[in-house]
Amino acid sequence: MNIPAVSVSTGRGSLVEARGIQKSFGQTPALRGASLTVPQGEIVAIMGPSGSGKSTLLHCLAGIYTPDQGEALFDGRPLNAMSEAERTRLRRTAFGFVFQFGQLVPELTAADNVALPLLLNRTKRKVAYKTADTWLDKLGIGDKGGRRTGELSGGEAQRVAVARALALAPNVIFADEPTGSLDSLTGEKVMDLLTGLAREQGTTVIVVTHDARVAAYADRVALVRDGIVSSIDLSVPDASAAAAAKGAV
Repeated sequence: MNIPAVSVSTGRGSLVEARGIQKSFGQTPALRGASLTVPQGEIVAIMGPSGSGKSTLLHCLAGIYTPDQGEALFDGRPLNAMSEAERTRLRRTAFGFVFQFGQLVPELTAADNVALPLLLNRTKRKVAYKTADTWLDKLGIGDKGGRRTGELSGGEAQRVAVARALALAPNVIFADEPTGSLDSLTGEKVMDLLTGLAREQGTTVIVVTHDARVAAYADRVALVRDGIVSSIDLSVPDASAAAAAKGAV
């Protein structure tokens, strides 16, 4: 029996939201009142200087970190008001994750890595592996399904990570420097596939990046400086916006 997917209210103005989030690690503040609203289906890039708090913001939005003050919401519900079981369910069904180094299990095959989250959701084994094969094919590595991920190139392994995230049909994909360990050409291919397939599914994507070329795939850039967020709308060509985005690298 499958774990049921999380129901989302499509009538809401935002799917993912940060409201005045403050977060410190010891005596060091990372976020100082960060706020961000992300509608369903939008692709947002979070940029900022090293240490600005951009990855901390992503982790708060994904429910990995709990804010010291303020709140992170999913579909209008504060994550910190949910039980641990509810947050676990979100991470299993509604949230997909892609990290810089993939965080794959190197001893397992590519197909195993993609199928594993589905199996944890009690998807039947045959269906899980058929789904895994389908997504590996879509990402151009269908012939690598039987290979251990520790034997794959960096670009191939990152495509497996993207396939694993998309196979769950999540509402949101959180990506933290997904091209940081890749060369520029491979990184562009991964972003083409991630954003293209996400748009096909209507998936919201929130990506932390230091690379203006990655940010160019987004509908909007959220700049984080000193723990505060400002936004740049990329839907209208604007030289000053482009310059500001490059300055955040």
